[in-house]
Amino acid sequence: MREIVLDTETTGFEPESGDRIVEIGAVELYNHMPTGRTFHKYINPQRAMPEAAFAVHGLGDDFLRDKPLFAEIAQEFLDFVQDARLVIHNAAFDMKFLNAELGWLKLPQLRWDQAVDTLAIARKKFPGSPASLDALCRRFQIDNSARTLHGALLDSEILAEVYLELIGGRQPDFVLATGPTAKSGGSTDTAHWRPQPRPTPLASRLTATENDAHQAFVAKMGDAALWRKFS
Repeated sequence: MREIVLDTETTGFEPESGDRIVEIGAVELYNHMPTGRTFHKYINPQRAMPEAAFAVHGLGDDFLRDKPLFAEIAQEFLDFVQDARLVIHNAAFDMKFLNAELGWLKLPQLRWDQAVDTLAIARKKFPGSPASLDALCRRFQIDNSARTLHGALLDSEILAEVYLELIGGRQPDFVLATGPTAKSGGSTDTAHWRPQPRPTPLASRLTATENDAHQAFVAKMGDAALWRKFS
């Protein structure tokens, strides 16, 4: 199963009011394991950065002036995402902006049913508790000390850890984690993986007293006892 953990930074809250995306960061997971593939772009919004937005992410007009327009990276973004599940914190916000940008370019929009909202998962799992990304990092003891400002790629990397905790641990598919390895492009060769014997057999956890008691019990059952075939 391929998933993309995704975050955006913007100039504000409403694309229909002229706000635009200024950064996209995304991390690829395969069977809930990071593959090492990422997508990260800064984007020229073709408008001035409001002071309130700058205070959140620190991306100013001078920095963004020579960055590509969304139109220049849109197809590359779609090629990276494809039909993967999109893991997003407060998914409605990012999906609204991404689909607005894609719609203005007459490009295919992202399906709303692709999105998994980690904010909704957290609120359902921990009702009444803070569910911000920082709050969830504190809950799961995830190091977010580098997060002095919002940044799309860093937030995606942190969110990937939070997401795996929310769904049951950082390695929910532990068997797969020790078998196949991710290839470039995010595919995993699960079809040819087979379990192998342990290099070193596990030591018996049976004590000498327990073994003697078992042997005495089997002896009372006679020579035809089925247990004798396994003793």
